[in-house]
Amino acid sequence: MKAKNTNFIDYVKIFCRSGKGGAGSTHFHRSKTTSKGGPDGGDGGNGGNIILRGNSQMWTLLHLKFKKHLFAEHGSSGSGNHKHGKDGKDTIINVPLGTVAKHADSDQIIFEITENEEEKTLVKGGMGGRGNSHFKTSTNQAPRYAQPGIDYEEGWFVLELKVLADVGLVGFPNAGKSTLLSVLSAAKPEIADYPFTTLTPNLGIVSYYNNQSFIMADIPGIIEGAADGKGLGLRFLRHIERNSVLLFMIPADSNDITQEYKTLNNELKKYNPDLLDKERVIALTKCDLLDDELKHEIKEEISKELTNVIFISSLSNFGLSDLKNNLWQKLNDA
Repeated sequence: MKAKNTNFIDYVKIFCRSGKGGAGSTHFHRSKTTSKGGPDGGDGGNGGNIILRGNSQMWTLLHLKFKKHLFAEHGSSGSGNHKHGKDGKDTIINVPLGTVAKHADSDQIIFEITENEEEKTLVKGGMGGRGNSHFKTSTNQAPRYAQPGIDYEEGWFVLELKVLADVGLVGFPNAGKSTLLSVLSAAKPEIADYPFTTLTPNLGIVSYYNNQSFIMADIPGIIEGAADGKGLGLRFLRHIERNSVLLFMIPADSNDITQEYKTLNNELKKYNPDLLDKERVIALTKCDLLDDELKHEIKEEISKELTNVIFISSLSNFGLSDLKNNLWQKLNDA
């Protein structure tokens, strides 16, 4: 599991250069019978593009960490007898679903890749120049010029990965998120009884009735001040943007359950106010530690501030069926 954490890369900065367009030809037709034929210069080939392609089998940008300079092929020049120059070969970069491409200097979003096999051009290759045969007119039967190819484009770009999942687990470190994911799905996240066990998002498929399922993401624990860049907060929070439903997880033995929820909510609001519009479910974890009387007391205490709270225990499976039903309903509402 340590190796997985090392291999999860969700941010890379890369330099890309497209291919230059090939020059058009200024050739004139020559043969055994024709010494001074008309213009027959062909067009230059187009330069190759830099293209991002979505790949649902990938989950990291690790493959770009050590290959940060990517180039497409130049187009070939045109030649006589109207022969078109060869187009430059595109450079295709496979990326995980949820990859966002940005200009490195301005941080402006260019596009997002969200579907398998989806292709979008990051840097367009230069167009090939037209040969002299295009410029023949009634007054200029022998044009001795052709267009040069359009030059390549280049620049630095940032690729950010935002994990795609139906349900995102939101909570402070050690709230029981990894344990819940391991119980509800076949995922095997690293679990230990100390904060920050999870340093990268983990995905799991949760089975539901009638062969239906949904994807759950164990987002690394938020800390107070995460939206202001404290710790690795910004890296963690951007993954939550992709989730349809947020599952807030608060330990039942928290000193102040309501305040902990408000703090989590505030971090989301500061990072991106739109996150407050997402469907949400609140779960109190580690409820195997509580007897019925204590559960009733907690419910009475928090009911003024929090509604529809579900009591669960990943260890005893208490409340997990109700939790899945609730999440499924919220997903359909979303």
